[in-house]
Amino acid sequence: MLNVYENVPKFENENFLLRMVSNYDIDSLFKVYSDKKAVPFFNSDNCHGDTFYYDTIEKMEKAIEFWLYSYKEKYFVRWSIIEKSTNVAIGTIELFHRDANDYFTNTGLLRLDLASDYEKESIIEDILNLIISDTYELFQCDKIATKAIPTAIERIQALKNCGFIPTDKFLIGGDGTEYNSYYVLER
Repeated sequence: MLNVYENVPKFENENFLLRMVSNYDIDSLFKVYSDKKAVPFFNSDNCHGDTFYYDTIEKMEKAIEFWLYSYKEKYFVRWSIIEKSTNVAIGTIELFHRDANDYFTNTGLLRLDLASDYEKESIIEDILNLIISDTYELFQCDKIATKAIPTAIERIQALKNCGFIPTDKFLIGGDGTEYNSYYVLER
C-alpha cells in the first residue's frame, strides 16, 4: 500500500490535475484565497481561528509554508487543483485521517477550497471524482466527510451526485466546539 506521507500521488483527468501544493502555486493560490466570494465556502472548522482569507502574498506564502510543514509532520496532505487548460491552480484539496471521540472517527476529512468562479456543480463533481475512490486506502478510513454550508447549493448537489449524504452529527473540535453542515460518504 502507498504511504501518502512518503509519496504524494497525482490524480488527473482531461480537465484537472491534483498534485502536491508547492511554492510555485503562490500567485495563483493567492487569487483563490483572497477571493472574498470564495472564503465562505472554505472549511476552517477546528483550524484555530484561521479563516483561510489571505489578503497579502506574504500570508499566502506562510500558509503554503505551513501546509508543507504539516505534510512533513504527517498532519495532512494538501493538493493544488490545476486547471489543465490554463496550467493555473484554482484551489486546493486537503485530506487527513481523523480519529476522535465523535461520529467523525476513522474518517478521511476532506477540505475543498475553490476560487468562486469554479464553485460549480459539474466542476466540483469532476474534481471530487479524481480522488474519492483512493481516499479510503490512502488515509485508512471507512468514511469521507466534508463540509458544505447550506448556501453552497452547487457544492451540495455535486456531493450528492458523488454519493455523499448529509448528517446531523456534529464534528467536535479540540476545544469542544461543535461544527455542523457535514456530508459523509461511507465505503
